[in-house]
Amino acid sequence: MEFDFEPDIVLENERVRLEPLTEDHLPHLLPIALTQPDLLEYSPSRFGDEESLKSYMGSALIGRALEERYPFVIYDKPTQRYVGSTSFGNVSNTNLRIEIGWTWIDEQLQRTGLNRANKFLMLRYAFETLEFERVEFKADSRNEKSRRAMEAIGATYEGTLRSHTLMSDGFRRSTVYYSILKEEWPEIKERVFVNQL
Repeated sequence: MEFDFEPDIVLENERVRLEPLTEDHLPHLLPIALTQPDLLEYSPSRFGDEESLKSYMGSALIGRALEERYPFVIYDKPTQRYVGSTSFGNVSNTNLRIEIGWTWIDEQLQRTGLNRANKFLMLRYAFETLEFERVEFKADSRNEKSRRAMEAIGATYEGTLRSHTLMSDGFRRSTVYYSILKEEWPEIKERVFVNQL
Protein backbone atom coordinates (compact mmCIF):
# COMPACT_ATOMS: atom_id res chain seq x y z
CA MET A 1 0.00 0.00 0.00
CA GLU A 2 1.33 3.45 -0.87
CA PHE A 3 1.54 6.23 1.69
CA ASP A 4 -1.08 8.82 0.74
CA PHE A 5 -0.68 12.40 2.00
CA GLU A 6 -4.27 13.40 1.14
CA PRO A 7 -6.47 11.66 3.74
CA ASP A 8 -6.58 12.66 7.38
CA ILE A 9 -4.79 9.83 9.15
CA VAL A 10 -5.71 9.31 12.80
CA LEU A 11 -3.80 6.76 14.88
CA GLU A 12 -4.87 6.03 18.43
CA ASN A 13 -4.93 3.63 21.33
CA GLU A 14 -5.98 3.92 24.97
CA ARG A 15 -3.11 6.28 25.80
CA VAL A 16 -2.63 8.62 22.85
CA ARG A 17 -4.24 9.97 19.69
CA LEU A 18 -2.21 11.20 16.74
CA GLU A 19 -4.22 13.45 14.46
CA PRO A 20 -3.16 15.62 11.53
CA LEU A 21 -1.54 18.89 12.60
CA THR A 22 -3.44 22.03 11.60
CA GLU A 23 -3.09 25.75 12.28
CA ASP A 24 -5.89 25.37 14.84
CA HIS A 25 -3.49 23.53 17.14
CA LEU A 26 -1.26 26.60 17.62
CA PRO A 27 -2.92 27.85 20.84
CA HIS A 28 -2.68 24.37 22.35
CA LEU A 29 1.03 23.97 21.58
CA LEU A 30 2.16 27.55 22.22
CA PRO A 31 2.30 27.28 26.04
CA ILE A 32 4.75 24.37 25.67
CA ALA A 33 6.98 26.35 23.31
CA LEU A 34 6.96 29.42 25.56
CA THR A 35 7.72 27.58 28.79
CA GLN A 36 10.16 25.02 27.32
CA PRO A 37 12.24 26.97 24.78
CA ASP A 38 15.07 24.42 24.86
CA LEU A 39 12.81 21.51 23.90
CA LEU A 40 14.16 21.54 20.33
CA GLU A 41 17.75 22.26 21.34
CA TYR A 42 19.11 19.73 18.84
CA SER A 43 16.73 20.56 16.00
CA PRO A 44 17.66 22.83 13.09
CA SER A 45 14.32 24.61 13.64
CA ARG A 46 14.06 27.63 15.91
CA PHE A 47 11.71 27.21 18.88
CA GLY A 48 10.61 28.99 22.04
CA ASP A 49 8.43 31.89 20.88
CA GLU A 50 5.20 32.34 18.96
CA GLU A 51 6.79 33.31 15.65
CA SER A 52 9.15 30.34 15.73
CA LEU A 53 6.30 27.95 16.49
CA LYS A 54 4.20 29.44 13.68
CA SER A 55 7.14 29.01 11.33
CA TYR A 56 7.70 25.43 12.51
CA MET A 57 4.06 24.52 12.01
CA GLY A 58 3.92 26.36 8.68
CA SER A 59 6.91 24.38 7.40
CA ALA A 60 5.29 21.15 8.56
CA LEU A 61 2.02 21.97 6.77
CA ILE A 62 3.86 22.98 3.60
CA GLY A 63 5.75 19.69 3.86
CA ARG A 64 2.45 17.82 3.80
CA ALA A 65 1.20 19.83 0.83
CA LEU A 66 4.43 19.00 -1.03
CA GLU A 67 4.14 15.34 0.04
CA GLU A 68 7.44 15.50 1.91
CA ARG A 69 6.25 15.22 5.50
CA TYR A 70 3.04 14.19 7.27
CA PRO A 71 2.83 16.03 10.62
CA PHE A 72 0.70 14.93 13.55
CA VAL A 73 -0.25 16.60 16.80
CA ILE A 74 -0.01 14.37 19.88
CA TYR A 75 -3.03 14.26 22.19
CA ASP A 76 -2.43 12.68 25.60
CA LYS A 77 -5.67 11.04 26.71
CA PRO A 78 -4.99 10.85 30.49
CA THR A 79 -4.31 14.60 30.74
CA GLN A 80 -6.78 15.44 27.95
CA ARG A 81 -4.51 17.90 26.19
CA TYR A 82 -2.26 18.34 23.19
CA VAL A 83 1.33 17.80 24.25
CA GLY A 84 3.56 17.85 21.17
CA SER A 85 4.08 16.81 17.59
CA THR A 86 5.60 14.05 15.47
CA SER A 87 5.76 13.25 11.77
CA PHE A 88 6.23 10.72 9.04
CA GLY A 89 8.64 11.97 6.38
CA ASN A 90 11.12 11.14 3.64
CA VAL A 91 8.58 8.69 2.23
CA SER A 92 9.61 6.45 -0.63
CA ASN A 93 6.69 4.40 -1.88
CA THR A 94 9.00 2.91 -4.52
CA ASN A 95 11.51 1.67 -1.96
CA LEU A 96 8.93 0.99 0.76
CA ARG A 97 10.65 3.11 3.38
CA ILE A 98 9.56 5.93 5.66
CA GLU A 99 11.10 8.05 8.41
CA ILE A 100 9.60 8.75 11.83
CA GLY A 101 10.84 11.94 13.40
CA TRP A 102 10.36 15.64 14.12
CA THR A 103 9.10 14.48 17.51
CA TRP A 104 8.82 16.74 20.52
CA ILE A 105 6.79 16.24 23.68
CA ASP A 106 6.05 18.37 26.73
CA GLU A 107 8.77 17.62 29.29
CA GLN A 108 6.10 16.80 31.89
CA LEU A 109 5.01 13.83 29.76
CA GLN A 110 8.46 12.51 28.91
CA ARG A 111 9.41 9.17 30.45
CA THR A 112 5.74 8.34 31.12
CA GLY A 113 5.26 5.83 28.29
CA LEU A 114 3.62 8.39 26.01
CA ASN A 115 6.39 8.42 23.41
CA ARG A 116 6.52 4.61 23.34
CA ALA A 117 2.74 4.48 22.75
CA ASN A 118 3.13 7.05 19.99
CA LYS A 119 5.99 5.17 18.32
CA PHE A 120 4.08 1.89 18.51
CA LEU A 121 1.16 3.38 16.58
CA MET A 122 3.45 4.77 13.90
CA LEU A 123 5.53 1.63 13.55
CA ARG A 124 2.45 -0.57 13.38
CA TYR A 125 1.01 1.68 10.66
CA ALA A 126 4.27 1.59 8.70
CA PHE A 127 4.79 -2.16 8.87
CA GLU A 128 1.28 -3.59 9.14
CA THR A 129 -0.91 -1.13 7.20
CA LEU A 130 1.55 0.21 4.61
CA GLU A 131 3.58 -3.02 4.65
CA PHE A 132 6.77 -1.01 4.21
CA GLU A 133 10.16 -2.68 4.51
CA ARG A 134 12.09 -0.06 6.48
CA VAL A 135 11.51 2.68 9.06
CA GLU A 136 14.27 5.23 9.61
CA PHE A 137 15.10 7.55 12.50
CA LYS A 138 17.76 10.24 12.77
CA ALA A 139 19.07 12.63 15.41
CA ASP A 140 21.85 15.05 16.23
CA SER A 141 24.82 12.94 17.31
CA ARG A 142 25.01 15.02 20.52
CA ASN A 143 21.43 14.19 21.49
CA GLU A 144 21.98 11.30 23.88
CA LYS A 145 18.37 11.32 25.06
CA SER A 146 17.03 10.76 21.54
CA ARG A 147 19.67 8.15 20.78
CA ARG A 148 18.80 6.15 23.90
CA ALA A 149 15.09 6.45 23.09
CA MET A 150 15.64 5.05 19.58
CA GLU A 151 17.69 2.19 20.95
CA ALA A 152 15.05 1.51 23.61
CA ILE A 153 12.41 0.82 20.94
CA GLY A 154 14.68 -1.64 19.15
CA ALA A 155 16.18 0.56 16.43
CA THR A 156 19.63 -0.36 15.11
CA TYR A 157 22.38 2.25 14.81
CA GLU A 158 23.59 2.41 11.21
CA GLY A 159 26.13 5.20 11.14
CA THR A 160 26.95 8.89 11.42
CA LEU A 161 26.81 11.44 8.61
CA ARG A 162 29.44 14.00 9.52
CA SER A 163 28.81 17.76 9.20
CA HIS A 164 25.37 16.87 7.89
CA THR A 165 22.90 19.60 8.88
CA LEU A 166 23.20 23.34 9.43
CA MET A 167 21.65 24.42 12.74
CA SER A 168 19.96 27.78 13.35
CA ASP A 169 22.97 28.98 15.37
CA GLY A 170 25.38 28.22 12.50
CA PHE A 171 26.71 24.97 13.99
CA ARG A 172 27.01 22.04 11.56
CA ARG A 173 25.73 18.96 13.31
CA SER A 174 26.61 15.36 12.60
CA THR A 175 23.54 13.16 12.21
CA VAL A 176 23.15 9.60 13.47
CA TYR A 177 20.87 7.19 11.61
CA TYR A 178 18.92 4.26 13.04
CA SER A 179 16.40 1.89 11.50
CA ILE A 180 13.96 -0.95 12.08
CA LEU A 181 13.32 -3.47 9.29
CA LYS A 182 10.06 -5.24 8.56
CA GLU A 183 11.47 -8.65 9.41
CA GLU A 184 12.58 -7.30 12.81
CA TRP A 185 9.19 -5.83 13.66
CA PRO A 186 7.40 -8.98 15.00
CA GLU A 187 10.11 -9.64 17.59
CA ILE A 188 10.42 -5.95 18.55
CA LYS A 189 6.64 -5.65 18.79
CA GLU A 190 6.45 -8.57 21.23
CA ARG A 191 9.52 -7.60 23.27
CA VAL A 192 9.39 -3.80 23.38
CA PHE A 193 5.72 -2.99 22.93
CA VAL A 194 4.10 -5.85 24.84
CA ASN A 195 2.16 -3.35 27.00
CA GLN A 196 0.68 -1.78 23.86
CA LEU A 197 -0.82 -5.02 22.55
